[in-house]
Amino acid sequence: MTNVTFNASFSFDICSINFTDMKYIIVGAVAGGASTAARLRRLDEHAEIIIFEKGAYISYANCGLPYYIGNVITDRNKLFVQTADAFNQRFKIDVRVQTEVIGVNADEHTIKAKNLVTGQEYIEHYDKLVLSPGAEPIRPPLPGINNEGIFTLRNVKDTDYIKAYVDRKSVKKAIVIGGGFIGLEMAENLHRLGLEVSVIEMGNQILAPVDYPIAAMVQQHLRSKGVDLLLNNAVTGFERNGEKLIVNLKTGNSLDADVVILSIGVKPDTRLAVGASLEIGEARGIKVNEYLQTSNANIYAVGDAIEFANPITGQPLVTYLAGPANKQGRICANNIVLGNVQKYNGSINTAIVKVFDMTVAAAGTAVKHLTHADIKHIVSTTHNGAHAGYYPGAGQMTIQIAFSPKTGQLYSAQIAGYEGVDKRIDLLSSVIKRKSSIYELIELEHAYAPPFSSAKDPVNMAGFVAENILLERLNIFYWNEMDKIGTADILLDVRREDEYKKGSIGNAINIPVDEIRNRLHEIQKEKNIFIYCEAGLRGYLAQRILLQNGFSSVQNLSGGYKLWKAATEEVNYATSLQMLNT
Repeated sequence: MTNVTFNASFSFDICSINFTDMKYIIVGAVAGGASTAARLRRLDEHAEIIIFEKGAYISYANCGLPYYIGNVITDRNKLFVQTADAFNQRFKIDVRVQTEVIGVNADEHTIKAKNLVTGQEYIEHYDKLVLSPGAEPIRPPLPGINNEGIFTLRNVKDTDYIKAYVDRKSVKKAIVIGGGFIGLEMAENLHRLGLEVSVIEMGNQILAPVDYPIAAMVQQHLRSKGVDLLLNNAVTGFERNGEKLIVNLKTGNSLDADVVILSIGVKPDTRLAVGASLEIGEARGIKVNEYLQTSNANIYAVGDAIEFANPITGQPLVTYLAGPANKQGRICANNIVLGNVQKYNGSINTAIVKVFDMTVAAAGTAVKHLTHADIKHIVSTTHNGAHAGYYPGAGQMTIQIAFSPKTGQLYSAQIAGYEGVDKRIDLLSSVIKRKSSIYELIELEHAYAPPFSSAKDPVNMAGFVAENILLERLNIFYWNEMDKIGTADILLDVRREDEYKKGSIGNAINIPVDEIRNRLHEIQKEKNIFIYCEAGLRGYLAQRILLQNGFSSVQNLSGGYKLWKAATEEVNYATSLQMLNT
């Protein structure tokens, strides 16, 4: 007897299932669809299972495509996780590649398919249907967008076109439109090939899932690598001038390039769902219930095309990540075979990206989205070494967390750093996912040895600082709140004198933290005092000294001078460019 347990209150004896000859059809393979199919077969050996995939490949490493273009991955075959023949042989699943499902008749339980090689169209009946059509690249109807040399990157076919074009045309100059994850990965890999690369982003920052201060650090790193980054710039159209492409901008300026990569974003592919009269949600994805069932009881959906409630805000959300899609496939198959026994609890969009030498990661709901959803929160930023400072190569990482001012529930985490970012975001993500609090960060037990961490891990340190804020042992202000400092207030720099001389904020006075006890008489107790140091720790120590010596109004700059400098430099850079363009 085999018992399957999906949660603490439900256990199912899989051997008691009375299987009948069911026919399952899955539209779309890659992550969600292939995962659903494989799980269906493991649960039901006797069912007829058909996968329709309009592309030539059933399962490939979508996230690896930019690295193949950049010759980081040199063997094209390494991109393919599974072939149609191998999938059929192992799972006895009828895989029909280069075959597009062009219609669904939900009333008659049929789909209409078209073989893209022969042009043949035919009908197939199903008992249960799974839609996994994915998302499609946004390709706005701009003048000249169909010119040769303008590409999107979504699948292996796109990759082959781009790689062949770059090699054949001896490309020297590339423009990437869009500063999202894929856009930045493409920028890095084209730069790796020796191309001069520009990134054009319509928003005021790259990496929309993260907040401005974290993005600011990455933007400065990009520029340090020689990438030309143009923010607050919209593309109005394209022209051909001989062998060159001309990219026209809303500012009136234009850039020339040999190749253009469109990475503006994607949108859920809901065409089949709309044709089948399935409900489409507020986020324009296929609306599913907690069992991944659409508005039609016999049709389920998974992957990039579906929407569900954000676990933190409760608002409709579409996520374009392989991890959630694979998990959805497994849950979907369980519910199809066993009868809606396992709930999908949503995704907190845990994601990570390599940007040249830096790594950037995020989980949960960004501060800007918490604000928009009117969810009260506190933000805290800390800087720590990836491992013990005395062990060589201890690069700094910046961790920003947002949490509830009442319960300490962790809402989001963002990290910009070098090594060790991946394992920290995974720890933080697990806490967010379980709706646990910053108090758990304090207790998290990590593996420690000097090459890997410190006795107090950066995640622990983020928890310590957050606890101090909640317990009002630490009062903070933020990099963009300098205007709250009045002319009668004191801005106090507690770094060493040599650090202060290299750069400071406004009219700050300098009293190093190690001297502050002996120089209390220089600070007026009745004043509002705003303290900063390089990263925040020395400012906290100075604040504790002052508060316990009769000073009543003392605040410390969260993230310190380091965060303030990165964010304000980017603001000033954007402002100066805007002035030039006007």
